[in-house]
Amino acid sequence: MSEERERDYKVVVNHEEQYSIWPADKELPPGWSEEGAKGPKDECLRHIDEIWVDMRPLSLRRRMAEHGS
Repeated sequence: MSEERERDYKVVVNHEEQYSIWPADKELPPGWSEEGAKGPKDECLRHIDEIWVDMRPLSLRRRMAEHGS
């Protein structure tokens, strides 16, 4: 089994509510925070598929809401 499959990941989110995964044993890059889910890569990606239903960045969603789009 590859190291990538054995490694634990955490789901992370940025200020635009965009999601990604990050190795659980690594310090987060600036601008990202932990979302809460953690585990094998496949599980984290499935979790993101379930919760990230609107791929538009938060700033775009807000701008569109202001203009009634």
